[in-house]
Amino acid sequence: MKKEVALVLSSGGARGFAHIGVIKMLEERGYKITSVAGTSMGALVGGFYAAGGIKDLEAWVSSLDFTDVLRLTDFSISKKGLVRGKKVIDRMKELVPDRNIEDLVVPYCAVATDIISGEEKVFTMGNLYDAIRASISIPTVFQPFQIGNDYYVDGGVVNPIPVNRIKRGPDDLLFVVDVNSFIPYTRVTEDDKTLFNSKFLRKLNIIHDTADRQVPKNHNDDIGMFNLTNKSIGIMLSKITELTMKQVAADLVVRISKESFGTYDFYKAKEIIDAGADAAKSALIEFENNKNQ
Repeated sequence: MKKEVALVLSSGGARGFAHIGVIKMLEERGYKITSVAGTSMGALVGGFYAAGGIKDLEAWVSSLDFTDVLRLTDFSISKKGLVRGKKVIDRMKELVPDRNIEDLVVPYCAVATDIISGEEKVFTMGNLYDAIRASISIPTVFQPFQIGNDYYVDGGVVNPIPVNRIKRGPDDLLFVVDVNSFIPYTRVTEDDKTLFNSKFLRKLNIIHDTADRQVPKNHNDDIGMFNLTNKSIGIMLSKITELTMKQVAADLVVRISKESFGTYDFYKAKEIIDAGADAAKSALIEFENNKNQ
């Protein structure tokens, strides 16, 4: 059976840590990833894989707790967004030194959105961390990233699952990881008190409330403008992904429910990585059994 894989990694915020688990499982079962394309967190994880630093990324994010995530989040009340994003990029550069995309071990591309023109930007050359920072710029959360005279936001706005951008050889299998899937999810009972008391979530709520006060809203609304905007974006990404996948004949799709983890659950990295590995294992076993019949 063919084992060469062109891998597509979707957007999805913290759920994108599941991509790490999928990659681990692919390697464990003897698959070779020949190219990778990603959007947002998919671009981040894919970039680290293509640079040979996926194990360093996993070790780092798995060690993060509430306080660590909070320290990496350089909040700023701004009309452009709440998070500058410089701290986390600087920390990632300590794990994998900066380099150009064309010098990576594995062919790679990242997708972002030009917020002025509304056009998709596909990074296949140039600075790796510029591409990652541009691709992860969730609107209203991360400030848009400027390169020259252009401003970029999250690639998920136009292409949350870039199956049309992957570099694929004639014998490559097409594997896709969708962490925004509309599949059922049974939530494990969580300690609400622990969540309520977490510094990260309390800080987010303060920032959310402050941002909400900057924008007039109907006094009858129960949901603030910030949360409303981000919920709307999440629905949009999921729907675009769903429509895209209906048009693509992927050899295998690993699906993670969009209800499984929150967009900002970055302190749950290890749990999310494990969920990605479990989902990939189940999908691969079914795929391999079908191939062997």
